[in-house]
Amino acid sequence: MSTKDYLEKDYYAVLGVSKTATADEIKKAYRKLARKYHPDANQGSTETEAKFKQVSEAYDVLSDVKRRKEYDEARALFGSGLGGFAGAGAPRGGGGAPFDFGDLFGGSGQGTGERIGDLFGGLFNRGGRPTSTTTRPRRGQDIESEVTLSFGESVEGTTVSLRLTSSSACPACSGTGAKAGTTPRVCPTCEGTGAASRNLGNFAFSEPCRDCKGRGLLVDDPCPVCEGSGRGKSTRTLQARIPAGVADGQRIRLKAKGAPGENGGPAGDLYVHIHVKPHPVFGRSGDNLTITVPVTFTEAALGSEIRVPTLHGMPVTLRLPESTPNGRTFRVRGRGVTRKDGTKGDLLVTVEVSVPQHLDDKAKSALEEFRAVADVEDVRAELLRQAGSE
Repeated sequence: MSTKDYLEKDYYAVLGVSKTATADEIKKAYRKLARKYHPDANQGSTETEAKFKQVSEAYDVLSDVKRRKEYDEARALFGSGLGGFAGAGAPRGGGGAPFDFGDLFGGSGQGTGERIGDLFGGLFNRGGRPTSTTTRPRRGQDIESEVTLSFGESVEGTTVSLRLTSSSACPACSGTGAKAGTTPRVCPTCEGTGAASRNLGNFAFSEPCRDCKGRGLLVDDPCPVCEGSGRGKSTRTLQARIPAGVADGQRIRLKAKGAPGENGGPAGDLYVHIHVKPHPVFGRSGDNLTITVPVTFTEAALGSEIRVPTLHGMPVTLRLPESTPNGRTFRVRGRGVTRKDGTKGDLLVTVEVSVPQHLDDKAKSALEEFRAVADVEDVRAELLRQAGSE
């Protein structure tokens, strides 16, 4: 898919969805249109066949997260087509030299210019001549990894060892792609630029050279290790600090810990997906820890002081007032999850009245006496009244 297609075609309109459509909405719209325009359902119709191809092309881009992001960025930058730049790349003021987008976005500094330069890969050039991109510093690839933490490690933070595999220059040929003792030669097709130009009046679109695959060099005797690609796989072990308070399913970014850059470019980033093992006692609600503590009927009815465990600390004493209902939640300050600013959330303690499973005759007799003096009202009277009022 060329960048020109990105600028000229409105894939959202083709599928009939909004720019904020979710992946499920895009898939649903595609399936509906694919059934409608499928060639098997429209035998001999060239119009529906073309429509089916348009729908499939739009879905191929919008269903891919990376390609959809590139498409959205291209459309956001240049509008809904090429007309935002005086039709053919010339300045709005009239004649003169075509506008050089390479000057605008081709710098080697950080920020929007470099990001757009990488996105379009030297798409816009002056006078139809491709601009060399082979020697420009390029940012290394981002790497994704994952780690499984214990519940306590996720709350308090920890340091983990990550074994990473990423692309790097082939050690056998130092990234040239040529066999030891030989050197690559400049591609005669693109003259070493790595790009072939396609002129559209005053506007020129550059595409990777088909002969050298965009490298600008041809290898006659390829390196047997990397088979002429100049790239190899490197494995390294990284000590990564996982901050306190990470949650299950979270993805954290470690800047400049990804694959090394090319030609002096910066390294990519490392994204670590976090998995957290459940704890047998504690749960989590935002920055707070949760725990359910069993209490006896007499402790809840008469009031009591109970010991409550904490994560990685001594138990705390919690005072229950008289007539504590089942399911009531108490808050213990500062015994929860560590926040970014160093403060901590709370421990939420929910009491659960435990009913004894076995009673001897003496205990039963005592409870019968209690029922005789305590059951002065029907606790379900209001519930029955409300149920019968409708």
